[in-house]
Amino acid sequence: MDQTTLRLVIGLLIIVVALAFAARRGLTLFKLIRSGQPVAPPRPQKIEKAVGAEGTEVLGQKKLLQWLVPGIAHVFAFWGFLVLGLTIIEAIGALFNPEFAIPFFGRWPIVGFLEDLFGVLVIVGLVIFAIIRLANNPAKEGRKSRFFGSHTGAAWIVLLMIFNVIWTLFLYRGAQYNVSLFTGKMNLPFYESGGAFFTEWVAHLLEPLGLTANEWLETIGLWLNIGVIFGFLVFVLYSKHLHIFMAPINVYFSRRPNALGPLLPMYSGDEKIDFEDPADDALFGRGRIDDFTWKGMLDMATCTECGRCQSQCPAWATEKPLSPKLIVMDLRDHLFSSAPYLLATSGAGKRDEMGERNEEVLEKVGATVAAEANRPLVGPRDEDPRRIDDGYDAAGHRSHEGPVIDTDALWSCTTCGACVQQCPVDIEHIDHIVDMRRNQVMIESEFPTELAGLFKNVEQKGNPWGMNASMRNAWIEEVDFEVKVFGMEGEDEIPDDVEYLFWVGCAGAYEDRAKRTTKAVAELLHLAGVNFMVLGEGETCTGDPARRAGNEFLFQMQAMQNVEVLNEIKARKIVVTCPHCLNTIGREYPQVGGDYEVVHHTQLLGTLVKDGRLTPVTGVEESVTYHDPCYLGRHNKIYTPPRELVQSVPGVTFVEMERHGAKSFCCGAGGARMWMEETLGNRINVNRSDEAIGTGATKITVGCPFCSVMLNDGVTVRKQEGIALESVEVLDVASLLLDSVKK
Repeated sequence: MDQTTLRLVIGLLIIVVALAFAARRGLTLFKLIRSGQPVAPPRPQKIEKAVGAEGTEVLGQKKLLQWLVPGIAHVFAFWGFLVLGLTIIEAIGALFNPEFAIPFFGRWPIVGFLEDLFGVLVIVGLVIFAIIRLANNPAKEGRKSRFFGSHTGAAWIVLLMIFNVIWTLFLYRGAQYNVSLFTGKMNLPFYESGGAFFTEWVAHLLEPLGLTANEWLETIGLWLNIGVIFGFLVFVLYSKHLHIFMAPINVYFSRRPNALGPLLPMYSGDEKIDFEDPADDALFGRGRIDDFTWKGMLDMATCTECGRCQSQCPAWATEKPLSPKLIVMDLRDHLFSSAPYLLATSGAGKRDEMGERNEEVLEKVGATVAAEANRPLVGPRDEDPRRIDDGYDAAGHRSHEGPVIDTDALWSCTTCGACVQQCPVDIEHIDHIVDMRRNQVMIESEFPTELAGLFKNVEQKGNPWGMNASMRNAWIEEVDFEVKVFGMEGEDEIPDDVEYLFWVGCAGAYEDRAKRTTKAVAELLHLAGVNFMVLGEGETCTGDPARRAGNEFLFQMQAMQNVEVLNEIKARKIVVTCPHCLNTIGREYPQVGGDYEVVHHTQLLGTLVKDGRLTPVTGVEESVTYHDPCYLGRHNKIYTPPRELVQSVPGVTFVEMERHGAKSFCCGAGGARMWMEETLGNRINVNRSDEAIGTGATKITVGCPFCSVMLNDGVTVRKQEGIALESVEVLDVASLLLDSVKK
């Protein structure tokens, strides 16, 4: 057998074997993900947004470039492999014809130049990746490393395999160049001088070896290159780098709301649950791995283990057993380990109506798979010695003690959204966490004891504090101007001359520090001549804390009650001081028939300042910083108005915290954490207060009553410890503005 035939036979054998393994794995993954519950509403909801995301996030690498240096390295690698896809076509063609070139453009010098350029850029990207991983070695950095818990060994293997793709490519191309030169054919796609510059350099190194050696180097290099490429394909399908194929799919099917968007209603299958008359077999949240939707399973399979979410998570940063990355990895590992059972029971009629496991199938799949399939999804992992690190060690090895998800990890989440905002492949962490909470609350009745009081207070008193409705108007008695209360004049509807309904909120009505904000906003609206009205005792909790805590039934009850009132009185424009109310009324009430124009007070006040209806005149000769509330910033993309208000005050020296804007750090109150004791790790609010104090600012401004409470408490702790000056003050942006507006 001559060399040409031998090259073809072995090359095709490598390709066929690799594709067979890849196809088998791909089909298994497809069936496994397809076994998940239906997604409702269907995805994508807007095809133009999905296509746009493929352009900006997949091709444009937008989210990855939020971290500039690793983002650039990933751009080199991603675009390198897109361009080097041409070399794969050329390599396969070379098996059949050593002089093969892609039709039409394959012999253009620019093609060879781009192939070589991106081959070199991939190597540059690999060097950057290696440096980043060495600098953030989890074995040395521990939890501070975003790679803690990731499979570091597999990551290094991937980098090595990518390097092998590049050097084998240049080996066979350099030898191929010389063979063409020696034989006088000189008709390769990259032959012309000035084209494939790196290939030419390699060729010059190999030229002294002569024709025969270069012929064998060309053949061996081609085998190695094809073997590495197709071996890499198989490896990817069995490793964390599955995201190479899954990421574009996951991005396409992501929710794509503006900002982080609302929580989804509860669905069982593809039917929205009717809480007044739910079906007997309705799924309430996610209590088992097969309760997740196919999109949820796709999320699990797509995780890159990059740790960007983990690095931004306030719970992980304060020594709690929650990492959004590790939660997804936990679910993914459980999904893959349970796959034989899930695939065997994915057909109709194979799952018991009460959600019990199919004993017949369990016997067939073996003891190991059966034990994994029967493993509780959520529960305490008190016996796990590595519990505080979610069971993982630095290299990504995990103990399998107890349930898949630790109870403390599940309830440590503040729903701040930093994980979702940072994720380069659009994993929907919060949706999955809340869905698991929903099952724990409504089916298992397993939740932190403090939440029982929260639920009772909201249901019976209409507010989390359990205060009487008669106290909602108490703040009005503390101002020296008229505040219109709906119904006091016998109105059935909001009068046409009322510009805004001021939704005070539970905190704004009952919590002393939040009441200061309420009074400041009311006075500013009064000074600006804005005709506004409040509901007074007609207000009740929006249901936000209940929904984030997993009590969807209670949320639905509160939401429908409020929507009925707001629709009845013909509410049109609503201004709120609480970002949670903003998000719930403005973005989640449309789910239950309430569509309103809702603005945050900083937006409205900013407009009033720009229009000249409010004029800051009194100088505040102090350093001021601003804390971005999660539900105002990441959840609703409102970053600029509060800052503009602060900077509109004469004399202010504005300073930013290191973590601000989209990368702001949570105060610790979201996700119903406001009503739960923080017994694990360090306090989130103190961590954030330290950062604010560290700016040297004497005034820390906020735009959320929850943030005000948490940061006030954090600063108070540091004052008592002598770390913060007594002059440091936490106040709402409205209070700062009012002090300047009042002469």
